[in-house]
Amino acid sequence: MPIMAERIHQLSDLVSNQIAAGEVVERPASLVKELIENSLDAGATRIEVRTEQGGVKRVLVRDDGVGIHPDDLRLAVGRHATSKIASADDLDGVTSLGFRGEALASMASVARLSITARRASSDQGQRLEIDGGREIAFTPAAHPVGTTVDITDLFFNTPARRKFLKAERTEQGHIDRVVRSIALAHFDVSLELNQGSGRGILSLPGGAPESRLAGVLGTEFVVRSIVIDESAPGLRLSGWVGLPTHSRSQTDQQYFFVNGRMVRDKLVAHAIRQAYRDVLFHGRHPVFVLFLELPPTAVDVNVHPTKHEVRFRDARNIHDFIFGKLNRALRDVRPDTAAPARPTLPARDGVPRQPALMLHSSRLDDREVREAGGLPLSGGLEVESNPAEIPPMGFAVAQLHGIYILAENADGLVVVDMHAAHERITYEKLKQQLGSKSVVRQRLLVPETLNVSESEAERVEDVAESLVELGLVLERSGQQAVTIREVPALLADAAAELLVRDLLADFAALGTSQRLEVAAEELLATMACHGSVRANRQLTVPEMNALLREMEQTENAGQCNHGRPTYLVQSLVDLDRLFLRGQ
Repeated sequence: MPIMAERIHQLSDLVSNQIAAGEVVERPASLVKELIENSLDAGATRIEVRTEQGGVKRVLVRDDGVGIHPDDLRLAVGRHATSKIASADDLDGVTSLGFRGEALASMASVARLSITARRASSDQGQRLEIDGGREIAFTPAAHPVGTTVDITDLFFNTPARRKFLKAERTEQGHIDRVVRSIALAHFDVSLELNQGSGRGILSLPGGAPESRLAGVLGTEFVVRSIVIDESAPGLRLSGWVGLPTHSRSQTDQQYFFVNGRMVRDKLVAHAIRQAYRDVLFHGRHPVFVLFLELPPTAVDVNVHPTKHEVRFRDARNIHDFIFGKLNRALRDVRPDTAAPARPTLPARDGVPRQPALMLHSSRLDDREVREAGGLPLSGGLEVESNPAEIPPMGFAVAQLHGIYILAENADGLVVVDMHAAHERITYEKLKQQLGSKSVVRQRLLVPETLNVSESEAERVEDVAESLVELGLVLERSGQQAVTIREVPALLADAAAELLVRDLLADFAALGTSQRLEVAAEELLATMACHGSVRANRQLTVPEMNALLREMEQTENAGQCNHGRPTYLVQSLVDLDRLFLRGQ
């Protein structure tokens, strides 16, 4: 189609605002997000949100913030009008949630909007009404201190945009997720969401973080999560991460905040995914609420009008910091970190109960374990009948169908998948052996030369020394070529070309890569699986107890190499409930 030879002309403010609205106002949930962020920037402690027909018919947000000065009310709906920044230098250290000055102008151009506000210094409020970008009223109005923004008939004057909206239930779901995500970043602010249509009211009063977490993600997440609070120079990572056994089939409960701003970042997502890589079952996704704090000058939030994306000044350092801290926290979770065993169990019918271990009180040494056909596990076991010293995994009482170990601890019944548990123990030992010395390299008989882009070839020059430490020797052999000369001995049979191409793609996208470590760990996991005790192997009591003691000392002992749980605990309270005892 030929280009029209028209003269250049200036677009009207209305058309400009509608173009901007295409980026800022994607759907009703975008209105809710922008308006709540304005309320938070205004110091609100209570925010009320009401919607009708999934936000298409109406979105109302009311807060108790500082309000808007009457002389600034008209200016507030102007494009690029804001109180958050004053000069270009301010963009290097944005601390407020809003700063672009586009949201209200965009909303006013594609909907009917009214703003009513009052400051504490004023006796009455002022209301401004806009209809599709045209002012239709500016009058005094009764209003408490704070601001109310009422938006109706979204996209009434841009029907092409309106037809792309989803069903009412879908739009309601997006609004609900926006409110919940913002609520997780501001525990001291009360939020209320009323969407009508029989959905009920989501009420999240300000207060203790655990109460807010339970209200948004459920009490199970609070119980089955790890508290994170780690620091490094200029960085702090805090929040909650779900245990690997508390995972989901979707990524709908993943919340990451940078300086209080909810963001979606592929570098962050990759770091978290890598931290869970060998403890999460295939196809499952972790649940987390994490807060990254860093100097405002170290992150650029002016990347996209929706402010969902950020750009870090030192992306690789951020990635390695998040991965390292989360990986360490997850590895530190093991059975021996459980609460100390109680000497007596809860009374039932007024009669205290003592654990009745079905074992002989004796001291078992390595010789007895070996003579019993013991596993290659650590020895030096002490089996005592003193209930005050019952270990977290308890003592073995039986083996079920040659697959499960049944043990009794101070709380109740422990069921262990013996193959999965031994697989994890073996895997962690192999990893320790690999990490305790430099990686053994194997020279290729015929070096492989790959054709790559010029930027990838330059990247090889930059990271060549660090790759040698991991057992991979690459050289730039041309403007657009690299040569593979040595590979880790563990990966000698792997497809070297594919591995290197994937590694370079990671470096291009993330500035870092764990391809070599992942490939080596996958091989070790296979070795551990084949080298572990198999189902239907009859174990002696000493062997079963040796396995339990190893589990208590092994990192990531709660999951096998494939992310499957290795054990479960059924408390006596739960067992009593199953058999209706005491009811």
